[in-house]
Amino acid sequence: MKFEIPKPLQVEHEELHATLVEATKVPGAVGEAAREVARLLHPHFVAEEDFALPPLALLSELARGGVTPEMAEVLPMTRRLKAELPKMLAEHKQIVGALEKLRAAAHAAGRAEYEHFADALVLHAQTEEQVLYPAAILIGEHVARSLKEAVATH
Repeated sequence: MKFEIPKPLQVEHEELHATLVEATKVPGAVGEAAREVARLLHPHFVAEEDFALPPLALLSELARGGVTPEMAEVLPMTRRLKAELPKMLAEHKQIVGALEKLRAAAHAAGRAEYEHFADALVLHAQTEEQVLYPAAILIGEHVARSLKEAVATH
């Protein structure tokens, strides 16, 4: 079974990445700060797109009530997310620290667009921590429990 990251999340990641790439090309302190954000963010985005966000593809289907045996394929991803959650949250702290430096550099340079970008990326990280990661973990727990119950009743 293929788990596509929900389109709104894909688009948001693409837009954030595009703005960050733009910011890395700005001369001076803004560009330097943006390059540090990019250095920290790239491996984190790769991990998210590998195992943290794809389980969310099942959310709508699960809300409608169905769990199928094919959904078990999500379990390695959700188990990995649960195991690596402390690392993911620690990476967020580093990224947010770098974003604060970017925000300050952008403010000093009069580049409000990159101040807003830094704020948006901090908010994105909070959404992941408070909503997306927990939802992905709960998806895995729900699928595992439902499939276990289905086996027990047959």
